[in-house]
Parts: sequence; structure tokens; C-alpha cells
Amino acid sequence: MANQDDQFKKVISHAKEYGYIFPSSEIYDGLSAVYDYAQNGVELKKNIREYWWKAMVQMHDNIVGIDASILMHPTTWKASGHVDAFNDPLIDNKDSKKRYRADVLVEDYVAKIEAKVEKEIAKAEKRFGDSFDKEQFVATNPRVVKYNEEAQAILKRLGQSLEKEDLVDVKALIEELGIADPETGSKNWTEVKQFNLMFGTKLGASAESAMDLYLRPETAQGIFVNFLNVQKTGRMKIPFGIAQTGKAFRNEIVARQFIFRMREFEQMEMQFFIKPGTQKEWYDYWKETRLKWHMSLGMGEENYRFHDHEKLAHYADAASDIEFRFPFGFKELEGIHSRTDFDLAQHEKFSNKKLQYFDPEENKSYVPYVLETSIGLDRMFLAVFSNSLVEEELENGSTRTVLKLPSVLAPTKVAILPLVKKDGLPEVAKEIFEDLKWDFNVTYDEKDAVGRRYRRQDAAGTPFCVTVDHDTLENNTVTIRHRDTMEQKRVKIEELRGIVAQEVDIRNWLLKTK
Repeated sequence: MANQDDQFKKVISHAKEYGYIFPSSEIYDGLSAVYDYAQNGVELKKNIREYWWKAMVQMHDNIVGIDASILMHPTTWKASGHVDAFNDPLIDNKDSKKRYRADVLVEDYVAKIEAKVEKEIAKAEKRFGDSFDKEQFVATNPRVVKYNEEAQAILKRLGQSLEKEDLVDVKALIEELGIADPETGSKNWTEVKQFNLMFGTKLGASAESAMDLYLRPETAQGIFVNFLNVQKTGRMKIPFGIAQTGKAFRNEIVARQFIFRMREFEQMEMQFFIKPGTQKEWYDYWKETRLKWHMSLGMGEENYRFHDHEKLAHYADAASDIEFRFPFGFKELEGIHSRTDFDLAQHEKFSNKKLQYFDPEENKSYVPYVLETSIGLDRMFLAVFSNSLVEEELENGSTRTVLKLPSVLAPTKVAILPLVKKDGLPEVAKEIFEDLKWDFNVTYDEKDAVGRRYRRQDAAGTPFCVTVDHDTLENNTVTIRHRDTMEQKRVKIEELRGIVAQEVDIRNWLLKTK
């Protein structure tokens, strides 16, 4: 775990040092679990959002987008169940006075067991080399089998207790496992209590007439209440989807792990409306489709896994998470949920408006079922960023820190570097910069020796560096350097646009999912 902690600390400090993420209002000592996306971070975030949007909306002729308001009529949240049931199980430590999410304490305990399994696998891999059969080892090694059974049993009990709202058993589980306060080691716990996560606010000029509202805790409800508006104005036929990206707000008591769990965050969701009875095939389709989207970024198959829910929401008939291997272990990145007709039926009931679809083929109206895919944009950012940050040992014994972002997502695609600040080289470099900036995010850098500038761009995640030298003046060629391989190649200035486009074009990346 210490090694994981060190790696995570490096991720957080690198994100700040290279202009990706700053603590919010830092000059006033910040605000817990609220962060600002800096000059590079805002570009990476925008590129991830666009990569999702193109794949989800532009590439599907039956999916459209909306951008619903953050403030919604308060009855929305009554209908959706958030007013009555949007709770986290919290537990306080009597000695440290710290408050924790009870389920997260148990999950962290399980993560330590899983880390032991990973350690056993790594040791065996080293011992057996190429002949190592991971699947067989996991299935037959007594120690690994015991660890996995223990982890599964704990998660199953936790899931069942939360489903039954048996908070006494959740506390009993924490005590039986001997879980201590992570900061002080104290095991002196209070009872587990439920806490509602919605932020309340008011709408209106005077205190007497103001209406109580909530900041939305998810983006999905804006889609559901607009279902008929979109269906009718877009003349949409089932099956069809509505996608949305936007901010959501949760009063997380235990917001932590950097941008993994924040109080203000961004979601990318798509609700797919289907004929009742077809949910199984669409559930399988979207599980496969969404995993392919993740795989297209080339971040390593071994870093993803599906986790099917033991504990289903009362309205769902299937739910699975795509989990990613973050520096602190496998955690949820995206959820795929078969929500049946719960959402539209609830809004129909609370609004007294019909939210049904007339199916011309069936010649009848019905409340559609919903298949949801929901991914946290900030979590996706963290997955991409943490997975890309590596330290490499070079042949000459030195090390370089490089942020190997998928080039399609990198904030800046090309850095233009004149070899020296004289002899007309900066002028030519600036001409190239002015030409390429119409198509790509480009940066210009003339400070320090060119080797140091390469290192700086490597650490910032820029896929290409283009160096203008004295030969450029003679024959109109430049050196283009690839971030990942450090390979350098002499090319004509007019070839630059094509070379960069080939590497960063969304089409070439998304076609990997076909």
C-alpha cells in the first residue's frame, strides 16, 4: 500500500506542477474536496468530454443530446426518491471525532485483501516466467482462493445489510473485521447513521416567499423529465437515447482521493429508452460498447474489470460497474444499469402527466424501460492522468518523467522549439506555430537548452516536439520528435500537419472500437 500511496502523491503533485489541477481558492487555504481545473486540465477535460460525446451522440443516429438546468422543480427529487433515500451510511470515531462512510471503510479493508492477491500473483509471475498461467493460479492457489473468498464474503454481507438498511450489522461487520480509524488507529466507533447528500438552496427574493430547492445530485433526472419533449420534437422512435454532460453536487462527508470523490463534479450520462422485455439484450450491448470505448484509448486491458452488483437498487433488474485500476486499487469508473420503467413511471405519478410512447408497430402506448450508462468525467480524468504518469529509466542511466496521455486527449498536441533564439530561427518557428494553430492546440517554447525543453513537454504530456534548426533555413525541413519513443525524424514543414493529424484524429482512435 505504501508504494500505491507514493504513486498517488506523485500524481497529485504532478497535476499541480504542470497546470492540470489546483486546490480551489487556495490563497484562502482551499475548500475540502473542491478543485479547479487549470490551463492544461481544462483542455484534457474538454477533450475527454468531446471523445465521449462524439462516440455516444455523433456516432449513433438514434442518440441526441440535451443540457438541462442544474436547478429543477423540487418535486423532481421527491419522485426520483432522492429526498427520502439518497443517503450514505456514516460512522464517527469517538476518539478522533472523525466521520467516515461505513461502507467505504469496509471496501478499503477488502482492497487490502485484493492487494495481497495482486502481490501473490506478481510473485508467482516472477517465479514461473513465460509459463505462468494466471487464471489457473488464481483458481487453484490455496492462499489466493482463501483471500478471494474472504473478500467476496465481506462484500456480500455488506451489500445485503445495506439493502435491508440493517445498519446495526454494518457496525458489527466493522467491529468483527477489527477496522480502525485510518488516521489514529482507534476502534471506538459510534452507531452507523444515514445522512442525506443533497445540497439545499432557496429560490426567491424574500425569505418568506422563497422556495426550497436542491442542487441536482445527478444529471439523469433532467433527461427523464424532458423525455416526451425530445421524443416529440425530434420525432424519435424507440429505441433511442438522450445524452447529457454536466455538473452535479453531493454533500459528500468523506470526499477524498483527490478528484475521485468530490462535492462538485461532472457526469457524462446517456439514458437509452427501450421496449419493455428487450432490456437484457440492450444491457449486454451497452456493457460491450462502453468497454470498447475505454479500450480504444489503449490504457491496458488488465486495468479494467466488470463488477456486477450484489446489491441492486429496488427498481433495477441488472447493474454492473466498469472498474479501473486507480493508484489506490480497482474502483468504479462507469455504471451500466437496467432501470426498468421506474423513472418515467415515478415522474408520471408525481406530475400527473402521461409519459408514454405510442409504438406504431405494436399499435399501443407504454412507459418505456431505461438502460443507463453513466460515467464520472472527473474520475475518467483521474484514470487517464494517473495511468499516463510514468518514470522511465533511459539508456544513459538518467530518468525522465513522462505523461503518456493518449495523444487524442492531450491538451497540447505540438510544441514548436527554435534551436536558438537568433539567426532567424524564432521567425520560422513562429510561422509554423501560426499555421498549425488553426488545426491543433500548439505551444511555442524558446527558453533553455532544447533537451530541457523536451523534458518539460514530456512531463506536460505533449505528443510532438518540432525543432527548427539551421538546416531548416536551407531545406525547409524540421525535426519532429515523438514523446513516447523519443524517436526523432527529419520531415518537410508542409508534412507536419498530416503527421500530427494522423496521430491525434478522433476518427483513427474511435475506429479501434469497430
